This record gives sequence, structure tokens and C-alpha cells, in this order.
Amino acid sequence: MRIALYCRVSKSDNSQDPTNQLIPLRKFAEAIGGEVVAEYVDLRSGAKSDRVNFLKMLSDADSHRWDLLLIWSLDRLSREGISNTLAYLQRLKKNGVSVKSLQESWLDTRDTGVGELLLAIFSWVAQQERNRIRERIMAGLYRAKASGKRLGRPFGSKDKKRRRTSGYVMRWNANK
Repeated sequence: MRIALYCRVSKSDNSQDPTNQLIPLRKFAEAIGGEVVAEYVDLRSGAKSDRVNFLKMLSDADSHRWDLLLIWSLDRLSREGISNTLAYLQRLKKNGVSVKSLQESWLDTRDTGVGELLLAIFSWVAQQERNRIRERIMAGLYRAKASGKRLGRPFGSKDKKRRRTSGYVMRWNANK
């Protein structure tokens, strides 16, 4: 069986390392008797589908380059919500690709029935976690603004037009 691995971490700095997902996924592929023929790693949020290796993985699945996609967990695949996540899984299934999660034993699209119901529920949970992350970020920004901190881009960071003397992009000063 030809196996592809997909993993994702939200940050590209050293605080998160995709190897923490890749090593156990490789061992799992070996344990089930498969051959890893592709590995896809993205270093960004799963809130949108514009991840380079995610799109490459979907394209390769369309070309039937492998039979099984192993993921660490469903939220590593997508945090875009129920409809988008299910659409990705249906696209993979249509191309003869099954999906198996290492952390969520119930997620194995080779199995039908309860797995599909649980998949819908956990897709929703992943979307809710993304919403909570956004709420925490917004709360921090509001608190910073309320305490007098200026938010925006530093002077000259976007283009060469003159900005307000404060050094932050708040308004264009057309008179200068």
C-alpha cells in the first residue's frame, strides 16, 4: 500500500517542529505494512486552504499517487469548518484515497457508518477551536489598545509614501 503523510504546524519558528508528527507517522506506516511515497509539511495555520503543500497533496491525490493519507489528527488537516473539511475528505475518497488519523482512532475513512458522524462532529470542534484562537487574539489586541499601545505598521514598512509622524499607519496624510 502506498502511503502519504501530511502534517502541519501553525508556526514556522522553532517553537513547533513538524518532526514531532512525522516520526510517529512514519513508524505507524511501517507498522501497517505500507510504503511512504510522499510527505507533505506545512508551516502555517490550518484556517485557510492556501497552504502550498496542502494543495500539492490534494493535487497528487487527484493523480492517484498513493492510496492512504496518514495524518496526526483532523485539526492538522484543516480548521476550516465542517463543510470544507468534509469536502476535502470526499475529494480524497472520490480519488480512491483513504484517510487515517494517528491520534483519533475513529477517523479511518475506509470504515463507514459511525466514523462519518464522528468526522462531522470533530470537524466542527476543530472549527470552534479556530474561533477560540481568534477570540483570544482579538481580546489581546483590544487590551493593548485600551492600555494606550498603538497598533499598526511601523513608518515606511509598506511603501515609500509619507505617513503620520507617529510612525504608524492610521491615516494617510494627503497634505504632505
